[in-house]
Amino acid sequence: MSAKFLTIALTTFLLVSPISSLNARTCKNNCPAPVLQFTPGQRITVQVVNRAENRVEVEKVLGTKPISVAPGQQIEFERGGSTDPNLSVVFWDNTALALKSSLSKPNPNTLRIELKSERKYPPGDRSVYIRNDGRVDVF
Repeated sequence: MSAKFLTIALTTFLLVSPISSLNARTCKNNCPAPVLQFTPGQRITVQVVNRAENRVEVEKVLGTKPISVAPGQQIEFERGGSTDPNLSVVFWDNTALALKSSLSKPNPNTLRIELKSERKYPPGDRSVYIRNDGRVDVF
């Protein structure tokens, strides 16, 4: 009788154990956030918000000269159409502190870049690039 009980207990353990371990390893718990993407050629507004401690310089490559952005200030760039498929925005802290960028898509036509000071993140983020296929990368 005890051998039969042991067999049932072991079988039950083996059947239940993998299921519980699968629940702990779902993509919801371990996968990175989905990649931000826009439709190629789509007109979008790029908002850059300075949440850093100091002034930040922001430049739309091949579009503007560096713009000094005070803490709490926001600026915007337009991008889109078939003649302006890619966009690079570079940024740096005037005091050489590292910056950490947080990207979001508050609506279908807006990319929001929030810049924060980050002392434990050297060398930090330096630019955001929107590829001609619509994907958004941080460098």
